[in-house]
Formats: sequence, C-alpha cells, structure tokens
Amino acid sequence: MRPVIALLTDFGTGDHYAGTMKGVILGICPDATLVDITHDIPPHDVTAGALELAASYKYFPAGTIFVAVVDPGVGSARRGLAADTGDYRFVAPDNGVLTLVLRESPAKKIVELTERRYARPTVSRTFEGRDRFAPAAAWLAKGVPLEALGPAVMDPQRITLSRPEIRDTSIEAHVIHVDRFGNLITDLSATVLQRFVGSDRVRIEVGGTSIDRISGTYSDVAAGDICAVIGSTDAMEIACRDGSAASRLGVGRGAIVSIRRSV
Repeated sequence: MRPVIALLTDFGTGDHYAGTMKGVILGICPDATLVDITHDIPPHDVTAGALELAASYKYFPAGTIFVAVVDPGVGSARRGLAADTGDYRFVAPDNGVLTLVLRESPAKKIVELTERRYARPTVSRTFEGRDRFAPAAAWLAKGVPLEALGPAVMDPQRITLSRPEIRDTSIEAHVIHVDRFGNLITDLSATVLQRFVGSDRVRIEVGGTSIDRISGTYSDVAAGDICAVIGSTDAMEIACRDGSAASRLGVGRGAIVSIRRSV
C-alpha cells in the first residue's frame, strides 16, 4: 500500500502554502498519497486544529502520517514534534495541537525534530510547515524511523479543553465548535448524556431556547426548528433544520448548553 500523508492546516487555499507543502513531500516521497483533511482552520486557532484532527484521524487507514500545522509560534523556540501512537504517526508543532489525539491514543514515542538531514537545507522562520514538518513526514513515509528525527520528548505541550460540568440534576456542556452548517457541537458525549438522562425526559436550554428531547436526526423536526442530536463525532450538537443554529440563537464557541432531567 502506498504511504498516506494527511494534512491539516490554517493556511487556506488562496495562497501557495498548502500546495507547496505537498510539493516538498512529493519531492522526497513521490509514492505518497496526499489527503487534505482541511486547510480552513481559523488562523492561529490551535484549539480548533486539535478538535478537527481528533475528529478525523481514526477514520484513516493504519499507518497514516498526519501533518498538523496550526502554528502561531512559528520561528520561535517552540519545538517541532513527531509522535507515534502505534496505528498512526503525527508531525506538528509542540503547541498543544496534538492534545486530544494523545489523550485518546497515548503516544508510544515522541521525538523533537532536530536532525537537520530530515529538514530542508534552509528552514524559514515563517514557514516551517514547508521546511521542517513536511520533510519530516515525507521521510517517515520513506521508511526513516521516528527516533532518527531527534531526541525523545516526555513533556509535549497540552492545551486546556473544556469538559462538561456534571451535577446531580444537571449538566453544563460547552459549545466547542461551530461547523459550516452552523451546528453547535458540544463537549458532551452521547455516553455521558445517556448515563445522566437514563429513561428520564430531558430539557436542554441554549441561547434562550428550550429543547425537550434528543432527536434522531435533523429531519425529525420541522424546517427552521431548533433540535438537539447526537452528531457524527458522537457528541451532542444543537442544530437548526435547514438553517444555522449559531445564527438563529446568536451563540458560538464557549456558549453554555444546560441539560436537565425532566420527569
């Protein structure tokens, strides 16, 4: 099987940045299959990058190498990392963009990218994605062992991510992502929600609106209605049938979603 390298960045597609990274990779490993997860992470938003990477990586074939470049600290003293979780390998700046991945799939080995032979001869202080991260991923795809890229790292940076606040009679969840449809994706998993609600009815409040059930899918409500569903990432989300819940409710990332039993 040809090696697979998947890319996630905040570079967008209006400039040359993402395409240039691909060119560097193919110059080293021409057999690589390149996959774009997204290049539309909001600029400098490490948290959004961490969430989107965690939502996608487990659906790739084992052996995939991920390059995640959301890097407001480019050119600074922050480290570059390569991590091996057993099924996957990741190349990224050491700024917490791997936080959720490493929480779900603890790394068997992490190294710092210091070996210059596996970077471009000149490393730009403003484009390490091209000169450090893309080459490292390509060399891994060529068969270079992870430990050849640099010394072991035991303390990768982590970012603080919200968790639902669970009380005896209520849960306060948080909107952690607004997707392009305006769906409000929360940090409340289906498992935790089911454990809390059991056979009771539920009352959900967000943005001044009340919802009295978890719908099976968006089409269970009328056009324009607000509903709560379990989305594709196995988390509760608030949606608007044929519309944007974010716009209708006037809320975004960080908003509180309250859940109470209603018997």
